[in-house]
Amino acid sequence: MTTTSTSRVQTAVRVMRFDRVQRSAHWLNAVMFLTLMFTAIPLYFGSFFGVVFERHTIQMVHLWTGLLLPVPLIVSLLGPWGRNMRSDWRRVNRWTRAEIRWLRTLGREVIRADKFNPGQKANAIFTAASIVVLFVTGYILQWFRFFPVSWREGATVTHDLFAFGVFAAVAGHVVLALSHPASMRSMITGRIDAAWAARHAGAWTPEPEVLDQAGSPTAQ
Repeated sequence: MTTTSTSRVQTAVRVMRFDRVQRSAHWLNAVMFLTLMFTAIPLYFGSFFGVVFERHTIQMVHLWTGLLLPVPLIVSLLGPWGRNMRSDWRRVNRWTRAEIRWLRTLGREVIRADKFNPGQKANAIFTAASIVVLFVTGYILQWFRFFPVSWREGATVTHDLFAFGVFAAVAGHVVLALSHPASMRSMITGRIDAAWAARHAGAWTPEPEVLDQAGSPTAQ
């Protein structure tokens, strides 16, 4: 009896939520988005120039970070290493009527969520769209000589609107991540409790594994 009880205390059932490729892409994009946000402030409000870095340095950091922004996502989707990322991308783009109602009612609709709830899916789609839009409009703004005035004007407005949206989305994402520590830890370790998955993502059926307290797999 003592042995059985001790075994239950020392082990826990975990499921793999994010692999190394997914976690790496997430954190690289997080660093790059924060860098773009940090450098965008003095570019938008000129009075901040010189507070930390000179104008040219800020412009170059913003430019090259923006040009490299799509790279982590693209690399994470390619090759055999991107199998889980591609699978999750299909999940994100697959919506049920119940999920749409959940989004319309701001979460008041009770649903049996998949691996990602509708809010997380919407955030992922907006983030991917922002990467594409900011890249394209930023390209037009940087090499404006090759484009007509109407394109440059449209790119300016679109770039600014999406930038404001990114600031709001990142702020909301950080607040929600800090308020859900178990979910946030899964983006660091890759694993999450099977009990959490059953409670918050009942329609998701991952392969469980038994881990000891140090986080190492044990025989079942």
